[in-house]
Amino acid sequence: QVQMMESGGGLEQAGGSARLSCTTSELDIDSYSVHWFRQAPGQGREEISCLSYRANRAMEGRFTISTDVAKNTVYLQIDNLKPEDTAIYYCVTNEEPYTDCSELEENAIAWGQGTQVTVSS
Repeated sequence: QVQMMESGGGLEQAGGSARLSCTTSELDIDSYSVHWFRQAPGQGREEISCLSYRANRAMEGRFTISTDVAKNTVYLQIDNLKPEDTAIYYCVTNEEPYTDCSELEENAIAWGQGTQVTVSS
């Protein structure tokens, strides 16, 4: 599985917004379902949401995933940041193109380095 490259994290203020990026040069990202996960300090990884290859935007509460095909990049926007959003954020794709979000094989994920988001109150 292709390892993705995340960026855009940093120190943010509560109530603000953050936009994280996820890209790779090894596949056409709009052909794949893309998942965002996060891991808070001392916690396990949890999935935030997934953007199906069939769509270019998905919203899950304060989280919006979108695609810029020209840049081969998927974004995660987090609005109304809270201190509990402090975590390392990761993006992964399904192993195969044109497969739905539900078909992610978590034991086959090649985790990247992620990007750290720290939210101060």
